[in-house]
Amino acid sequence: MGYVKLVFFTLYTFLCQLVISSSLPHLCPDDQALALLQLKNMFTINPNASDYCLDIITDQVIQSYPRTLLWNKSTDCCSWDGVHCDEMTGQLIELDFSCSQLQGKFHSNSSLFQLFNLKRLDLSYNNFTGSLISPKFGEFSSLTHLDLLNSGFTGLIPTEISHLSKLQVLRIWDVDPYGLRFGPHNFELLLKNLTQLRELDIYSVNISSSIPLNFSSYLTTLWLPFTQLHGVFPERVLHLSNLESLDLSYNPQLTVRFPTIKWNSSASLMELHLSGVNITGTIPESFGHLTSLHELDMGYSNLAGPIPKPLWNLTHIESLLLRDNHLEGPIPQFSRFEKLRELSLRNNNLDGRLEFLSFNSSWSQLLEWLDFSSNSITGPIPSNVSGLQNLQRLDLSSNYLNGTIPSWIFSLPSLYLLYLSNNTFSGKIQEFKSNALSLVYLNQNQLEGPIPNSLLNQPSLRFLLLSHNNISGQIASTICNLKILIALDLASNNLEGTIPQCLFEMNLWNLVLSNNSLSGTINTNFSIGSHLRVISLNRNKLTGKVPRSLINCKYLTLLDLGSNMLNDTFPNWLGDLPDLHILSLRSNKFHGPIKSSGNRNLFAQLQIMDLSSNGFSGNLPESLLGNLQAMKEIDESKRTPQYVSDQYADLYDYLTTITTKGQDYNYVRILDSNMLIDLSKNRFEGRILSIIGDLVGLRTLNLSHNVLEGHIPASLQNLSVLESLDLSSNKISGEIPQQLASLTFLAVLNLSHNHLVGCIPKGKQFDTFENTSYQGNDGLHGLPLSKHCGRDDRVPQVMTPAELDQEEEEEDSPMISWQAVLMGYGCGLVIGLSIIYIMWSTQYPAWFSRMNLKLEHRITTRMKKHKKRY
Repeated sequence: MGYVKLVFFTLYTFLCQLVISSSLPHLCPDDQALALLQLKNMFTINPNASDYCLDIITDQVIQSYPRTLLWNKSTDCCSWDGVHCDEMTGQLIELDFSCSQLQGKFHSNSSLFQLFNLKRLDLSYNNFTGSLISPKFGEFSSLTHLDLLNSGFTGLIPTEISHLSKLQVLRIWDVDPYGLRFGPHNFELLLKNLTQLRELDIYSVNISSSIPLNFSSYLTTLWLPFTQLHGVFPERVLHLSNLESLDLSYNPQLTVRFPTIKWNSSASLMELHLSGVNITGTIPESFGHLTSLHELDMGYSNLAGPIPKPLWNLTHIESLLLRDNHLEGPIPQFSRFEKLRELSLRNNNLDGRLEFLSFNSSWSQLLEWLDFSSNSITGPIPSNVSGLQNLQRLDLSSNYLNGTIPSWIFSLPSLYLLYLSNNTFSGKIQEFKSNALSLVYLNQNQLEGPIPNSLLNQPSLRFLLLSHNNISGQIASTICNLKILIALDLASNNLEGTIPQCLFEMNLWNLVLSNNSLSGTINTNFSIGSHLRVISLNRNKLTGKVPRSLINCKYLTLLDLGSNMLNDTFPNWLGDLPDLHILSLRSNKFHGPIKSSGNRNLFAQLQIMDLSSNGFSGNLPESLLGNLQAMKEIDESKRTPQYVSDQYADLYDYLTTITTKGQDYNYVRILDSNMLIDLSKNRFEGRILSIIGDLVGLRTLNLSHNVLEGHIPASLQNLSVLESLDLSSNKISGEIPQQLASLTFLAVLNLSHNHLVGCIPKGKQFDTFENTSYQGNDGLHGLPLSKHCGRDDRVPQVMTPAELDQEEEEEDSPMISWQAVLMGYGCGLVIGLSIIYIMWSTQYPAWFSRMNLKLEHRITTRMKKHKKRY
């Protein structure tokens, strides 16, 4: 009996130990802990490496933090942040490095690849720039989730990724557009092998192929935007029964044809993003079956006609984006969409009025974004609108709206983006109730009155554009409260008084106050580290000098101080600004010579230099003109010119006033291909420098109304893209170089009121210029002037045999009257025969006789030729 008790006790003890041991978590194996510590030491911590983390499911910003800083070998690695182990075995199965501020290179010998049992690996939102995706990633045979989103990997995506047959989630996003790419047929192989995929998210990766037919039947999410897909999208994918979210945006070579009958996925599909793809035909009736659809984006997809009726069945729709198409007709009653949060019909051909806003239905309670900009909507905005308490973004710009801006817009409590520009709104700007305004665009209307105080006390305001209105009063000093303001444009209003000093000391990028009645000096101290890119103060009443502290504005691209009363010598030191592209000092009181400088890098990026209508004197500035490196080349990449803008290109283009082709253009957008020099209406003297011919990118050259003399340099023939040349009202002498006829882009030429002589060149562009181009030059001859240069209106010159033959053909032209030809040659024959008779009668030498016989033969031959022709 004692023996039995002993056996029973031993067995009981063993079972208890077994139960206890199985209930306790196993510690992290030493080799895995060592591998993790080695992995940690491969990278440095840099907060900027994860400066913008985003949850792609909720679209919410995530706060990054350095997960690995607290990793310590004295604690169990399974308890480390981002590390998850199997509770039974202790093996590491999940590693989450997302938004961990890691920076460095991922090498193929990384200790990461020693963690063979990994099932989930998330390396998203770090900076591994320059790292290749190692083929060893394909050795994680148990991996079900792989996330390489925005992690800086580059190069070819290895074929070995397709070996991960258990993979359910694959995300690969590229920070550098198309820095990652698939090899030929590798994308097809990936889809063929990964039969368990639930979510495939590939963004800004160069797939550059058609879409294969093989897709996992489990697929719920398929995102392939910006991947250079082409061909026809397989319709069978739209019938995947589990498909919930499809995004093929911005693949312009991809064509999508919708099923004409009910989709198999119609019950499950909730998100459909096809912006920037080619949608053929109209939206079919089958769209009406997508009753679960919450988000529909088909912008930039060539849709035409009225808004399709099948869309009215989508009663659960929350986001409807049909912007930038060719839709037309009246605006429908969107009030039937009671769950709508976002509605954008920007840049279509819709007309009618905004009457649907007056419907006080429950739909308006949820609306956050309303965009009807760039259409043909007319009339006033309805005033009896209520319920839009959650509206955050309102864009009605570039329409034909009029009347006053209704008070309900100023009362929106959540409003932070307001675009009403380019309409004909009148009346005053009321006080805003929202304290969250970030962008306010009310420019190009007929608004009046002062700037409301509520606008000048917005803590989040970044863009304030009120230009081209009738706003009056002074710029209040309370504008200094706008601590994070980036762009301020108050141009073309009726503002007066002085410019608040703080505007030059804030963190502004664009400061535009032109065309007002502002006075005083620019006696300010631009601080070191200034972010200013644009300073436009032209057409005011400013006095004094150009402040030397402008040299601290190292990012300055445009400086326009034209049409003021500034009194200074030329600020040569501005040439040290490394990014200065546009400089206008026109119509001021600048004076004196432009001094030379030995610095070859001055004004190296300048593409527009306007110093016209001042009192500059002395010779043309050879050193300055020789430094304009940006004008010394023709950038072939600018065959399709773009407007010069800051990095907020969609929000703000650079404007200035220029004179070209004989016309003044106020506040024009500047093309990056536009190269202009205007030194007109000064007192420059001496000769026109031949080095101007080195500025081959020039499109406008204006040296008129000076006291220049000497000849026009033939080197100007090198300005092959020159469109406008004005040398009028000087003392230039000599002939017009024949070489200028090679300037085939020359549209405007003004050489009037000089001392030019000789014949005007003929051919190409010179055949298009009028008399006004040459008037006031008494010594000029030729077309279009009435003073002829002889039979062909050209400068006499030695002709080649080929040119002589061409001349004979021109002389033989039927445009010449044959009667006149016979009369001329008849007279010549009589004179010739008379000479022969005298020669024989006076015994002239035989050689003279032979010469006259040849002359007679030539005359009679030409006579026969003309008789035969006519």
